[in-house]
Amino acid sequence: MENLSITELREKLLAKNISAKEVTNYYLQRISKLDEELNAFITVDAENALKKAEDFDNNFETLKDKKLAGIPIAVKDVFSTKDILTTCASHILDGYTPVYESTVTKRILNEEAIILGKTNLDQFCHGSSTITSYYGPTRNPWNKETLPGGSSGGSATAIAADLCTGSLGTETAGSIRLPSSWCGTVGLKPTYGRVPRYGVLAMGSSLDCPGPIVKTVKDAAYMLGIIAGYDPHDFTSSKLPIQDYLAQLDVNKIKGMRLALPKEYLDLDIEEGVRKNFENSVNILRNLGAIVEEVNIMDPKYGIAVYTITCRSEVSSNLARYDGTRYGLEGSKNENVKIFYESTRGEGFGEEAKRRIMTGTFSLSAGYADEYFRKSEQVRQLIREDLENVLGKYDAIVAPTTPSVALRDKDADNPLFGEIADVLAEGSSEVGLPGLTVPSGLSNGMPTGIQFIGKHFDEQTLLHLGQGVEDGVGRLILNL
Repeated sequence: MENLSITELREKLLAKNISAKEVTNYYLQRISKLDEELNAFITVDAENALKKAEDFDNNFETLKDKKLAGIPIAVKDVFSTKDILTTCASHILDGYTPVYESTVTKRILNEEAIILGKTNLDQFCHGSSTITSYYGPTRNPWNKETLPGGSSGGSATAIAADLCTGSLGTETAGSIRLPSSWCGTVGLKPTYGRVPRYGVLAMGSSLDCPGPIVKTVKDAAYMLGIIAGYDPHDFTSSKLPIQDYLAQLDVNKIKGMRLALPKEYLDLDIEEGVRKNFENSVNILRNLGAIVEEVNIMDPKYGIAVYTITCRSEVSSNLARYDGTRYGLEGSKNENVKIFYESTRGEGFGEEAKRRIMTGTFSLSAGYADEYFRKSEQVRQLIREDLENVLGKYDAIVAPTTPSVALRDKDADNPLFGEIADVLAEGSSEVGLPGLTVPSGLSNGMPTGIQFIGKHFDEQTLLHLGQGVEDGVGRLILNL
Protein backbone atom coordinates (compact mmCIF):
# COMPACT_ATOMS: atom_id res chain seq x y z
CA MET A 1 0.00 0.00 0.00
CA GLU A 2 3.01 2.31 0.38
CA ASN A 3 3.05 5.51 -1.66
CA LEU A 4 0.17 4.60 -3.93
CA SER A 5 -1.04 7.41 -6.17
CA ILE A 6 -4.73 8.07 -6.69
CA THR A 7 -4.80 6.40 -10.09
CA GLU A 8 -2.78 3.41 -8.82
CA LEU A 9 -5.02 2.93 -5.79
CA ARG A 10 -8.14 3.24 -7.90
CA GLU A 11 -6.95 0.38 -10.12
CA LYS A 12 -6.33 -1.82 -7.08
CA LEU A 13 -9.72 -0.98 -5.57
CA LEU A 14 -11.56 -1.73 -8.79
CA ALA A 15 -9.66 -5.03 -9.15
CA LYS A 16 -10.54 -5.81 -5.50
CA ASN A 17 -6.86 -6.34 -4.72
CA ILE A 18 -7.37 -4.16 -1.69
CA SER A 19 -10.29 -2.79 0.31
CA ALA A 20 -11.03 0.83 1.13
CA LYS A 21 -11.08 -0.06 4.83
CA GLU A 22 -7.57 -1.53 4.61
CA VAL A 23 -6.27 1.59 2.89
CA THR A 24 -7.97 3.95 5.32
CA ASN A 25 -6.64 2.01 8.32
CA TYR A 26 -3.17 2.12 6.75
CA TYR A 27 -3.25 5.91 6.57
CA LEU A 28 -4.80 6.37 10.01
CA GLN A 29 -2.06 4.20 11.50
CA ARG A 30 0.64 6.20 9.71
CA ILE A 31 -0.89 9.45 10.92
CA SER A 32 -0.94 8.09 14.48
CA LYS A 33 2.70 7.01 14.17
CA LEU A 34 4.24 9.96 12.32
CA ASP A 35 2.09 13.04 12.72
CA GLU A 36 3.00 13.87 16.30
CA GLU A 37 6.37 15.01 14.91
CA LEU A 38 5.23 16.24 11.49
CA ASN A 39 2.03 18.01 12.62
CA ALA A 40 0.52 17.89 9.14
CA PHE A 41 -3.06 17.55 10.43
CA ILE A 42 -5.14 19.84 12.62
CA THR A 43 -8.14 17.48 12.61
CA VAL A 44 -8.30 13.75 11.85
CA ASP A 45 -11.84 12.50 11.21
CA ALA A 46 -11.08 8.81 11.76
CA GLU A 47 -14.59 7.64 12.66
CA ASN A 48 -16.30 9.09 9.60
CA ALA A 49 -13.41 8.07 7.33
CA LEU A 50 -13.70 4.43 8.36
CA LYS A 51 -17.47 4.54 8.05
CA LYS A 52 -17.16 5.92 4.50
CA ALA A 53 -14.60 3.23 3.63
CA GLU A 54 -16.85 0.45 4.90
CA ASP A 55 -19.76 1.92 2.96
CA PHE A 56 -17.74 1.70 -0.26
CA ASP A 57 -16.67 -1.89 0.44
CA ASN A 58 -20.25 -2.92 1.25
CA ASN A 59 -21.73 -1.15 -1.77
CA PHE A 60 -18.95 -1.73 -4.28
CA GLU A 61 -21.15 -2.33 -7.33
CA THR A 62 -23.18 0.83 -6.68
CA LEU A 63 -20.22 3.14 -5.96
CA LYS A 64 -17.38 1.76 -8.08
CA ASP A 65 -17.96 4.22 -10.94
CA LYS A 66 -17.49 7.23 -8.68
CA LYS A 67 -14.09 8.74 -9.49
CA LEU A 68 -12.76 9.00 -5.92
CA ALA A 69 -14.66 6.15 -4.28
CA GLY A 70 -12.48 4.57 -1.60
CA ILE A 71 -9.70 7.17 -2.03
CA PRO A 72 -8.49 8.84 1.22
CA ILE A 73 -7.97 12.59 0.70
CA ALA A 74 -6.62 15.28 3.04
CA VAL A 75 -8.06 18.81 2.82
CA LYS A 76 -6.34 22.06 3.78
CA ASP A 77 -8.13 23.53 6.79
CA VAL A 78 -9.25 26.56 4.82
CA PHE A 79 -12.10 24.76 3.02
CA SER A 80 -15.50 24.79 4.71
CA THR A 81 -16.40 21.19 5.49
CA LYS A 82 -19.88 20.51 6.82
CA ASP A 83 -19.81 19.20 10.39
CA ILE A 84 -15.99 18.97 10.40
CA LEU A 85 -13.96 21.50 12.40
CA THR A 86 -12.68 24.31 10.18
CA THR A 87 -10.12 26.57 11.87
CA CYS A 88 -7.91 28.24 9.23
CA ALA A 89 -5.19 27.46 11.82
CA SER A 90 -6.49 30.26 14.08
CA HIS A 91 -8.02 30.17 17.55
CA ILE A 92 -10.53 32.74 16.31
CA LEU A 93 -12.38 29.82 14.71
CA ASP A 94 -11.97 27.38 17.60
CA GLY A 95 -14.99 25.09 17.66
CA TYR A 96 -16.34 26.29 14.31
CA THR A 97 -18.03 23.51 12.33
CA PRO A 98 -19.61 24.87 9.13
CA VAL A 99 -23.20 24.09 8.23
CA TYR A 100 -22.33 24.00 4.53
CA GLU A 101 -19.75 22.45 2.21
CA SER A 102 -17.33 24.33 -0.03
CA THR A 103 -17.87 23.69 -3.73
CA VAL A 104 -14.54 21.89 -4.09
CA THR A 105 -15.04 19.54 -1.14
CA LYS A 106 -18.63 18.96 -2.23
CA ARG A 107 -17.34 17.88 -5.63
CA ILE A 108 -14.88 15.35 -4.21
CA LEU A 109 -17.55 14.06 -1.82
CA ASN A 110 -19.95 13.68 -4.74
CA GLU A 111 -17.32 11.35 -6.19
CA GLU A 112 -17.30 9.47 -2.84
CA ALA A 113 -13.84 10.57 -1.65
CA ILE A 114 -12.93 9.67 1.93
CA ILE A 115 -11.86 12.84 3.78
CA LEU A 116 -9.26 11.75 6.34
CA GLY A 117 -9.04 15.17 7.95
CA LYS A 118 -7.98 18.81 7.68
CA THR A 119 -4.35 19.80 7.20
CA ASN A 120 -2.28 22.50 8.86
CA LEU A 121 -1.46 25.85 7.27
CA ASP A 122 -0.14 29.28 8.07
CA GLN A 123 -2.79 31.09 10.08
CA PHE A 124 -5.40 32.47 7.63
CA CYS A 125 -2.90 31.45 4.88
CA HIS A 126 -0.57 34.28 5.97
CA GLY A 127 2.88 32.93 5.34
CA SER A 128 5.08 30.60 3.35
CA SER A 129 6.36 28.38 6.14
CA THR A 130 3.40 26.80 8.03
CA ILE A 131 4.94 27.97 11.30
CA THR A 132 2.41 30.75 11.97
CA SER A 133 -0.31 28.18 12.71
CA TYR A 134 -1.82 28.38 16.21
CA TYR A 135 -1.75 24.58 16.19
CA GLY A 136 2.03 24.47 15.96
CA PRO A 137 4.44 24.32 13.02
CA THR A 138 4.40 21.61 10.38
CA ARG A 139 7.74 19.97 9.67
CA ASN A 140 9.24 18.92 6.35
CA PRO A 141 9.38 15.09 6.32
CA TRP A 142 12.62 15.08 4.28
CA ASN A 143 14.35 16.90 7.14
CA LYS A 144 12.32 17.80 10.22
CA GLU A 145 14.67 20.69 10.96
CA THR A 146 13.47 22.44 7.80
CA LEU A 147 10.26 24.16 6.72
CA PRO A 148 7.67 22.50 4.49
CA GLY A 149 6.80 25.81 2.82
CA GLY A 150 3.38 27.33 2.97
CA SER A 151 0.73 28.19 3.30
CA SER A 152 -0.36 24.69 2.18
CA GLY A 153 2.50 23.04 4.08
CA GLY A 154 0.30 20.53 5.88
CA SER A 155 -1.11 19.19 2.62
CA ALA A 156 2.35 18.88 1.02
CA THR A 157 3.82 17.19 4.09
CA ALA A 158 0.89 14.75 4.23
CA ILE A 159 1.54 13.72 0.62
CA ALA A 160 5.34 13.49 0.98
CA ALA A 161 5.08 11.43 4.17
CA ASP A 162 2.41 9.17 2.63
CA LEU A 163 -0.27 10.11 5.16
CA CYS A 164 -2.95 10.24 2.43
CA THR A 165 -3.38 9.39 -1.25
CA GLY A 166 -4.15 12.92 -2.44
CA SER A 167 -4.67 16.36 -0.96
CA LEU A 168 -6.16 19.78 -1.64
CA GLY A 169 -4.43 23.11 -1.12
CA THR A 170 -4.92 26.73 -2.10
CA GLU A 171 -2.59 29.29 -3.64
CA THR A 172 -2.64 33.06 -3.47
CA ALA A 173 0.92 33.49 -4.77
CA GLY A 174 3.02 30.35 -4.37
CA SER A 175 1.13 28.56 -1.59
CA ILE A 176 0.71 25.37 -3.64
CA ARG A 177 3.92 25.52 -5.68
CA LEU A 178 6.38 26.41 -2.89
CA PRO A 179 5.45 23.61 -0.42
CA SER A 180 5.14 21.14 -3.29
CA SER A 181 8.68 21.99 -4.41
CA TRP A 182 10.17 21.84 -0.92
CA CYS A 183 8.40 18.57 -0.06
CA GLY A 184 8.99 16.82 -3.39
CA THR A 185 5.36 16.59 -4.50
CA VAL A 186 3.38 17.63 -7.57
CA GLY A 187 1.37 20.85 -7.14
CA LEU A 188 -1.05 22.38 -9.61
CA LYS A 189 -2.24 25.97 -9.31
CA PRO A 190 -5.04 26.24 -11.91
CA THR A 191 -6.03 29.36 -13.80
CA TYR A 192 -7.84 31.86 -11.57
CA GLY A 193 -11.55 31.04 -11.98
CA ARG A 194 -10.97 27.50 -13.24
CA VAL A 195 -11.73 26.06 -9.77
CA PRO A 196 -14.46 27.75 -7.66
CA ARG A 197 -13.60 29.59 -4.43
CA TYR A 198 -17.02 29.27 -2.78
CA GLY A 199 -16.59 28.06 0.78
CA VAL A 200 -12.85 28.80 0.87
CA LEU A 201 -11.54 31.38 3.33
CA ALA A 202 -11.00 34.60 1.39
CA MET A 203 -7.45 35.88 1.72
CA GLY A 204 -6.76 37.77 -1.50
CA SER A 205 -10.03 37.54 -3.39
CA SER A 206 -8.53 38.43 -6.78
CA LEU A 207 -5.72 35.91 -6.32
CA ASP A 208 -6.96 32.85 -4.38
CA CYS A 209 -7.10 29.55 -6.25
CA PRO A 210 -7.75 26.00 -4.95
CA GLY A 211 -5.78 23.14 -6.47
CA PRO A 212 -4.39 19.63 -5.89
CA ILE A 213 -1.14 18.64 -4.18
CA VAL A 214 -0.52 15.03 -5.16
CA LYS A 215 2.06 12.33 -5.86
CA THR A 216 2.04 12.27 -9.66
CA VAL A 217 1.19 14.42 -12.67
CA LYS A 218 -1.53 11.92 -13.61
CA ASP A 219 -3.14 12.52 -10.21
CA ALA A 220 -3.01 16.29 -10.78
CA ALA A 221 -4.78 15.84 -14.11
CA TYR A 222 -7.34 13.49 -12.56
CA MET A 223 -8.14 15.76 -9.61
CA LEU A 224 -8.38 18.87 -11.78
CA GLY A 225 -11.03 17.18 -13.90
CA ILE A 226 -13.10 16.64 -10.75
CA ILE A 227 -12.80 20.00 -8.99
CA ALA A 228 -12.77 22.36 -12.00
CA GLY A 229 -15.81 23.95 -13.61
CA TYR A 230 -18.32 26.76 -13.26
CA ASP A 231 -20.10 27.36 -9.96
CA PRO A 232 -23.11 29.71 -9.76
CA HIS A 233 -22.10 30.50 -6.16
CA ASP A 234 -18.83 32.05 -7.39
CA PHE A 235 -19.20 34.84 -9.94
CA THR A 236 -15.43 34.72 -10.64
CA SER A 237 -15.58 31.09 -11.76
CA SER A 238 -15.30 30.46 -15.48
CA LYS A 239 -18.05 29.05 -17.69
CA LEU A 240 -15.50 27.66 -20.15
CA PRO A 241 -15.94 23.89 -20.49
CA ILE A 242 -13.51 21.57 -18.74
CA GLN A 243 -11.93 18.55 -20.38
CA ASP A 244 -10.70 15.09 -19.47
CA TYR A 245 -7.20 16.20 -18.54
CA LEU A 246 -6.01 12.69 -17.72
CA ALA A 247 -7.32 11.07 -20.91
CA GLN A 248 -5.64 13.77 -23.01
CA LEU A 249 -2.29 13.57 -21.19
CA ASP A 250 0.38 12.79 -23.80
CA VAL A 251 4.14 13.41 -23.57
CA ASN A 252 4.36 13.13 -27.36
CA LYS A 253 2.69 16.57 -27.46
CA ILE A 254 5.93 18.05 -26.11
CA LYS A 255 7.67 17.64 -29.45
CA GLY A 256 7.78 21.01 -31.16
CA MET A 257 6.60 22.98 -28.11
CA ARG A 258 8.30 26.34 -27.68
CA LEU A 259 9.24 27.13 -24.08
CA ALA A 260 10.33 30.53 -22.77
CA LEU A 261 13.08 30.62 -20.15
CA PRO A 262 13.13 34.07 -18.49
CA LYS A 263 16.70 35.31 -18.13
CA GLU A 264 15.64 37.47 -15.17
CA TYR A 265 14.60 34.36 -13.22
CA LEU A 266 18.00 32.74 -13.67
CA ASP A 267 19.78 35.98 -12.74
CA LEU A 268 18.41 35.62 -9.20
CA ASP A 269 20.41 33.96 -6.43
CA ILE A 270 19.49 30.39 -7.40
CA GLU A 271 21.02 27.67 -5.20
CA GLU A 272 23.56 25.56 -7.10
CA GLY A 273 21.70 22.26 -6.64
CA VAL A 274 18.39 23.83 -7.69
CA ARG A 275 20.01 25.27 -10.83
CA LYS A 276 21.73 21.97 -11.71
CA ASN A 277 18.52 19.93 -11.39
CA PHE A 278 16.61 22.55 -13.35
CA GLU A 279 19.11 22.43 -16.21
CA ASN A 280 18.91 18.62 -16.22
CA SER A 281 15.09 18.79 -16.44
CA VAL A 282 15.27 21.29 -19.28
CA ASN A 283 17.57 18.91 -21.15
CA ILE A 284 14.99 16.14 -20.65
CA LEU A 285 12.43 18.37 -22.34
CA ARG A 286 14.83 19.20 -25.16
CA ASN A 287 15.39 15.49 -25.73
CA LEU A 288 11.62 15.11 -26.02
CA GLY A 289 11.61 17.69 -28.80
CA ALA A 290 10.87 20.91 -26.93
CA ILE A 291 12.50 24.15 -28.10
CA VAL A 292 13.72 26.17 -25.11
CA GLU A 293 14.77 29.79 -25.63
CA GLU A 294 15.83 32.52 -23.23
CA VAL A 295 13.58 35.58 -23.11
CA ASN A 296 13.46 38.85 -21.20
CA ILE A 297 10.63 39.74 -18.84
CA MET A 298 9.97 42.37 -16.18
CA ASP A 299 12.20 42.16 -13.12
CA PRO A 300 10.51 39.78 -10.59
CA LYS A 301 11.00 42.43 -7.89
CA TYR A 302 7.91 44.19 -9.26
CA GLY A 303 5.87 41.07 -8.55
CA ILE A 304 7.03 41.22 -4.94
CA ALA A 305 6.01 44.88 -4.69
CA VAL A 306 2.56 44.26 -6.19
CA TYR A 307 1.89 41.27 -3.94
CA THR A 308 2.98 43.19 -0.86
CA ILE A 309 0.39 45.92 -1.53
CA THR A 310 -2.45 44.23 -3.39
CA CYS A 311 -2.69 41.08 -1.28
CA ARG A 312 -2.40 42.94 2.03
CA SER A 313 -5.07 45.39 0.96
CA GLU A 314 -7.46 42.53 0.20
CA VAL A 315 -6.47 40.82 3.45
CA SER A 316 -7.34 43.89 5.50
CA SER A 317 -10.80 43.90 3.93
CA ASN A 318 -11.43 40.15 4.17
CA LEU A 319 -10.29 39.77 7.78
CA ALA A 320 -12.35 42.72 9.01
CA ARG A 321 -15.26 40.29 9.50
CA TYR A 322 -13.34 38.61 12.33
CA ASP A 323 -12.83 41.83 14.30
CA GLY A 324 -15.27 41.93 17.21
CA THR A 325 -15.28 45.75 17.37
CA ARG A 326 -17.30 45.84 14.16
CA TYR A 327 -20.25 44.22 15.91
CA GLY A 328 -20.26 46.21 19.14
CA LEU A 329 -19.20 43.23 21.22
CA GLU A 330 -16.87 44.92 23.71
CA GLY A 331 -19.61 45.94 26.16
CA SER A 332 -21.74 42.80 25.80
CA LYS A 333 -23.00 41.02 28.92
CA ASN A 334 -22.94 37.69 27.07
CA GLU A 335 -19.91 35.73 28.32
CA ASN A 336 -19.46 33.81 25.04
CA VAL A 337 -19.48 37.08 23.13
CA LYS A 338 -16.86 38.49 25.50
CA ILE A 339 -14.66 35.47 24.88
CA PHE A 340 -15.03 35.93 21.13
CA TYR A 341 -14.14 39.61 21.43
CA GLU A 342 -11.06 38.83 23.53
CA SER A 343 -9.89 36.16 21.10
CA THR A 344 -10.14 38.40 18.05
CA ARG A 345 -8.50 41.35 19.74
CA GLY A 346 -5.97 39.29 21.70
CA GLU A 347 -4.28 36.06 20.67
CA GLY A 348 -6.62 35.50 17.73
CA PHE A 349 -4.52 37.34 15.16
CA GLY A 350 -0.84 36.42 15.02
CA GLU A 351 1.99 38.79 14.25
CA GLU A 352 1.97 38.08 10.51
CA ALA A 353 -1.79 38.64 10.24
CA LYS A 354 -1.52 41.89 12.17
CA ARG A 355 1.31 43.12 9.93
CA ARG A 356 -0.70 42.36 6.81
CA ILE A 357 -3.88 43.94 8.13
CA MET A 358 -2.06 47.12 9.14
CA THR A 359 -0.15 47.37 5.85
CA GLY A 360 -3.32 46.79 3.85
CA THR A 361 -5.37 49.24 5.87
CA PHE A 362 -2.70 51.90 5.39
CA SER A 363 -2.47 51.34 1.63
CA LEU A 364 -6.26 51.71 1.30
CA SER A 365 -6.61 54.71 3.62
CA ALA A 366 -7.66 58.15 2.48
CA GLY A 367 -4.78 60.02 0.92
CA TYR A 368 -2.71 56.89 0.29
CA ALA A 369 -4.95 54.66 -1.84
CA ASP A 370 -3.91 56.36 -5.07
CA GLU A 371 -0.25 56.37 -4.12
CA TYR A 372 -0.11 52.70 -3.12
CA PHE A 373 -3.06 50.45 -4.03
CA ARG A 374 -3.95 52.11 -7.32
CA LYS A 375 -0.31 52.23 -8.44
CA SER A 376 0.10 48.58 -7.44
CA GLU A 377 -2.82 47.61 -9.65
CA GLN A 378 -1.32 49.59 -12.54
CA VAL A 379 1.97 47.69 -12.22
CA ARG A 380 -0.02 44.46 -11.96
CA GLN A 381 -1.52 45.25 -15.36
CA LEU A 382 1.96 45.80 -16.79
CA ILE A 383 3.03 42.39 -15.47
CA ARG A 384 -0.04 40.87 -17.12
CA GLU A 385 0.78 42.45 -20.47
CA ASP A 386 4.41 41.37 -20.19
CA LEU A 387 3.66 37.72 -19.43
CA GLU A 388 0.85 37.51 -21.97
CA ASN A 389 3.18 38.95 -24.60
CA VAL A 390 5.68 36.15 -23.90
CA LEU A 391 2.96 33.50 -23.93
CA GLY A 392 1.69 34.87 -27.23
CA LYS A 393 4.94 33.60 -28.76
CA TYR A 394 5.56 30.50 -26.64
CA ASP A 395 3.54 27.54 -25.39
CA ALA A 396 4.67 27.93 -21.77
CA ILE A 397 7.24 29.51 -19.48
CA VAL A 398 9.70 27.23 -17.68
CA ALA A 399 11.63 28.14 -14.53
CA PRO A 400 12.77 26.78 -11.17
CA THR A 401 9.85 26.74 -8.74
CA THR A 402 11.74 28.48 -5.96
CA PRO A 403 15.36 29.67 -5.63
CA SER A 404 16.37 27.23 -2.87
CA VAL A 405 15.63 23.93 -1.19
CA ALA A 406 13.68 24.02 2.07
CA LEU A 407 14.93 26.67 4.50
CA ARG A 408 14.95 26.67 8.30
CA ASP A 409 12.74 28.36 10.88
CA LYS A 410 15.11 31.28 11.46
CA ASP A 411 14.86 32.23 7.78
CA ALA A 412 11.12 32.89 8.22
CA ASP A 413 11.81 35.74 10.68
CA ASN A 414 12.13 38.15 7.76
CA PRO A 415 8.71 39.87 7.26
CA LEU A 416 9.18 39.49 3.49
CA PHE A 417 10.31 35.85 3.73
CA GLY A 418 7.25 34.65 1.79
CA GLU A 419 7.67 37.13 -1.03
CA ILE A 420 11.32 36.16 -1.44
CA ALA A 421 10.63 32.40 -1.34
CA ASP A 422 7.74 32.79 -3.81
CA VAL A 423 9.47 35.30 -6.11
CA LEU A 424 9.31 32.95 -9.12
CA ALA A 425 5.58 32.30 -8.70
CA GLU A 426 4.15 35.68 -7.70
CA GLY A 427 3.92 37.36 -11.09
CA SER A 428 1.99 34.49 -12.67
CA SER A 429 -0.42 34.30 -9.73
CA GLU A 430 -1.04 38.04 -9.85
CA VAL A 431 -2.33 37.75 -13.41
CA GLY A 432 -4.23 34.50 -12.84
CA LEU A 433 -2.09 32.18 -14.97
CA PRO A 434 -1.92 28.42 -14.28
CA GLY A 435 1.27 26.93 -12.82
CA LEU A 436 2.46 23.36 -12.31
CA THR A 437 5.46 22.25 -10.25
CA VAL A 438 6.99 18.79 -10.39
CA PRO A 439 10.08 17.41 -8.63
CA SER A 440 13.32 17.94 -10.55
CA GLY A 441 15.57 15.89 -8.26
CA LEU A 442 17.41 16.11 -4.95
CA SER A 443 20.06 18.55 -3.77
CA ASN A 444 21.93 17.42 -0.65
CA GLY A 445 19.06 15.09 0.10
CA MET A 446 16.35 17.74 -0.27
CA PRO A 447 13.79 18.05 -3.09
CA THR A 448 13.94 20.68 -5.82
CA GLY A 449 11.21 21.65 -8.28
CA ILE A 450 10.71 22.84 -11.84
CA GLN A 451 7.60 24.83 -12.75
CA PHE A 452 5.66 25.51 -15.91
CA ILE A 453 3.51 28.62 -16.33
CA GLY A 454 0.91 28.56 -19.07
CA LYS A 455 -1.75 30.53 -20.88
CA HIS A 456 -5.09 31.11 -19.21
CA PHE A 457 -7.07 27.85 -19.07
CA ASP A 458 -4.30 25.86 -20.78
CA GLU A 459 -3.52 23.52 -17.89
CA GLN A 460 -3.32 20.63 -20.36
CA THR A 461 -0.06 21.89 -21.90
CA LEU A 462 1.51 22.16 -18.45
CA LEU A 463 0.45 18.61 -17.63
CA HIS A 464 2.09 17.28 -20.82
CA LEU A 465 5.33 19.01 -19.84
CA GLY A 466 5.14 17.89 -16.23
CA GLN A 467 4.65 14.29 -17.29
CA GLY A 468 7.71 14.51 -19.51
CA VAL A 469 9.89 15.66 -16.61
CA GLU A 470 8.36 13.12 -14.21
CA ASP A 471 9.09 10.31 -16.65
CA GLY A 472 12.70 11.47 -16.98
CA VAL A 473 13.49 12.32 -13.35
CA GLY A 474 11.25 9.77 -11.65
CA ARG A 475 9.06 10.17 -8.60
CA LEU A 476 10.69 11.31 -5.36
CA ILE A 477 9.63 8.74 -2.79
CA LEU A 478 10.47 9.17 0.89
CA ASN A 479 10.37 6.01 2.98
CA LEU A 480 9.52 6.88 6.58
